[in-house]
Amino acid sequence: MQAHSIPSAEAIHPSLWRASQLARSSTVCVGSGHASLDRELPGNGWPTGVLIELLIQQSGAAELSLLRPALTKLAGRRIALVQPPHQPQSLALSGFGLSPSQFLWVRSQKPGDALWASEQILRTGSCGALLLWQKHIRNESLRRLHLAAQSNDALFFMVRPLACAGQPSPAALRLSLQPVHQGLQIDFTKRRGASRDVPLLLSLSPLLRFSDHAFVDSLIPAFASAGSISPVLAG
Repeated sequence: MQAHSIPSAEAIHPSLWRASQLARSSTVCVGSGHASLDRELPGNGWPTGVLIELLIQQSGAAELSLLRPALTKLAGRRIALVQPPHQPQSLALSGFGLSPSQFLWVRSQKPGDALWASEQILRTGSCGALLLWQKHIRNESLRRLHLAAQSNDALFFMVRPLACAGQPSPAALRLSLQPVHQGLQIDFTKRRGASRDVPLLLSLSPLLRFSDHAFVDSLIPAFASAGSISPVLAG
């Protein structure tokens, strides 16, 4: 009797994976710039064209320092900041190797307007990355944004409170971030593939940790009102 080898899950279909392994990403991924983190991400980087959630205890938990290496790889494409907790600081952006002219700052008085602006940015493909800070959002709005993200190859990060970790979400990837002395503690709340029970401790260089020059700080740039997504962050 001839023995037949059992085909791997990936050979049957790219969307299949064994419970003991990470899934292969079905989209293009952008390296995070952190080797230890890339090894824990399906596709070895941040997936494009999907919703990624960063869950934090409080704004400024080094979430932008975490994303900085990936944002520098966008080759001059626009980066939208929607409802950041503080005003973007042009000097800090320049110091971190990012051009302030790449950034759009969208600010609105109503959460619904911020969600509308984010959906338009995603559907038009006008930006290489969108970062949205949102405290309260309904499931149907999450699904709309996740679907809109699939319209192009942009990086889409939504920053939400850590208390939302127990709530359902269509996000392809959900990471819980907590600052520690050496950088960040990252818990993989949701990822495609094997679960990780032990947090990942990610070291950040002193320049990127909790300095006085955060990405979003005190200088006042031009800002966009709801319904307008074209202004450029001025230095």
